[in-house]
Amino acid sequence: MASSKSKRPSHSQLRIIGGKWRGRKLTFTPAEGLRPTTDRIRETLFNWLSPAVSGARCADLFSGSGALGLEALSRGASHCDFVDSSKVAVRQISIHLDTLGASGNGQCHNCPAKHYLADSTEPLDIVFIDPPFTKGLVEPICQQLSDTGLLAPEALIYIETPVEEALTNLPNNWSLHREKQAGAVAYRLFRTPAV
Repeated sequence: MASSKSKRPSHSQLRIIGGKWRGRKLTFTPAEGLRPTTDRIRETLFNWLSPAVSGARCADLFSGSGALGLEALSRGASHCDFVDSSKVAVRQISIHLDTLGASGNGQCHNCPAKHYLADSTEPLDIVFIDPPFTKGLVEPICQQLSDTGLLAPEALIYIETPVEEALTNLPNNWSLHREKQAGAVAYRLFRTPAV
């Protein structure tokens, strides 16, 4: 029997791996360049974040499926802003928040991350930066995030990139707290100064 050319599936599933919604599966529509952070990486990341996530105010700047922000809310974050330029992605995250009974803890912003940062005023404790790869988005967003003054003292900034992408132009006062690789992905957690 001849095999037909495989198409992108019409739906994919995201599984929340810890916290009050542990094991919940949420459906989202796959899109070009959308690669939700894997379960393995999320498990490691949230082990790193565990002392800080409870009560934290978070921003998921290139939220896509919403995996990182939803995981943070599941584990006790008080609020997460989900930011994405895709209307479809933002609509799906809004539905997930409703499904989980978390509409009061999350807000969706259908705009580029740079516009959200320019308009936001609330201090952030944890920021997730996992943009589409090879678009040169990480360093400009990190610089803007630093320049806005939105980061709380000892804020944590998570950055996910391809292994080959060097981060040479990050804010000078950010210190590398943790870093690891999984296959072709490098992921790092930075911390801002205490004062």
